[in-house]
Amino acid sequence: MRLILQKFGGTSLNSDKLRARAARFVQQKINDNFQPIVVVSAIGREDEPYSTDTLLKIALTEFPTLENREKDLLLSCGEIISAVIMTQTLRRFGIDAIALNGTQAGILTSSEFGSAKVKKIYPEKILKLLQKKKVPIIAGFQGISEESEITTLGRGGSDTTACALAAALQAESIEIFSDVEGLQTADPKIISNTDLIENCDYTELVELANKGAKIVHPRAVEIAENAKIPVLLRSISTGKIGSIIHTVKHDKPVTGITSKKNVFHVLIRKSTSGKEMNIFRFLAEEGISVDLIDIREKEISFIIEKEWQKKTENILSKKKFQFLFRNDFVKISVVGKGMTGQPGIMAQIVQSLQKEKIDLFECTDSHTTISCLIPKEKEKIALATLHKTFIEENK
Repeated sequence: MRLILQKFGGTSLNSDKLRARAARFVQQKINDNFQPIVVVSAIGREDEPYSTDTLLKIALTEFPTLENREKDLLLSCGEIISAVIMTQTLRRFGIDAIALNGTQAGILTSSEFGSAKVKKIYPEKILKLLQKKKVPIIAGFQGISEESEITTLGRGGSDTTACALAAALQAESIEIFSDVEGLQTADPKIISNTDLIENCDYTELVELANKGAKIVHPRAVEIAENAKIPVLLRSISTGKIGSIIHTVKHDKPVTGITSKKNVFHVLIRKSTSGKEMNIFRFLAEEGISVDLIDIREKEISFIIEKEWQKKTENILSKKKFQFLFRNDFVKISVVGKGMTGQPGIMAQIVQSLQKEKIDLFECTDSHTTISCLIPKEKEKIALATLHKTFIEENK
């Protein structure tokens, strides 16, 4: 069997017209002698009737202390609705499709509600359906734990579902359909003259996604990379393949520029006992990731993502630390596999930002990424000047 995994995002399914278009893309693969496996996200975005955010808002409006177990049960419904509707759409087109939730698709997860990890895929049921020439339509973002509890995989969970299934089933490729053309050199909503990245290395996309680009979840890309399965980003409007994510060798120092707004800067005053140095252990025990760490004689600082703000504040208060939270920063990142071993990239970043009188508060670098913390109001001009320096002037 020649298998292909097709994943349709929520904005690719939120009208009859778009679902019909998705059905034609499924039929196209059948005509090309592939057997497609389809993964779907919840239909629409926030405030649309069946989106994940809308389902959550309905419950939290009346019950703000909803337990995580019940929250996952509720959130799993969005993708199940989507799978049923998409199945009926395909049947209307004469395609023998069948809807499956995460449990029926054999997706075993860890036990963390809201952020479960895929532990194993049991593909037997899907393989039996494929042998009968049926097209499985699988609800993304969910699975079942060893305790038989419904779990969800967190933001980008449908991408993870798609890539995990593709790896388990040894699919030839993964097609991800969305309402954008493909991966861009910067956010086109902020920078007007971005370029399409037609070929992107797995590592680069993981870094771009971790640093703010929202095209594909980094955990999903890592699964695809480990299985050596290419990821094709396709437009639901045209069907055109905008970007291919695979192993790429190139000498371009920079592939893309991105930013992350929803970050909190945490400053902790150190006491004479030095007990505040334990903060990293306390945060790690709660699964909270930190970035841009700076340890000085009298203070410790780092940044966290917005979702961890309340939990971090509770830990700091409980430990009676003196601390200050600020959310007037943005983290900008320059990403490129080609910057490894190439001197002068940081100097160019600093020079470009200084030219625009943009203050740098913290910086960090790795083999493929340099990130800087800057004032939030300078985000657009910082992205524009870095895009000009590394992308536009190096074409």
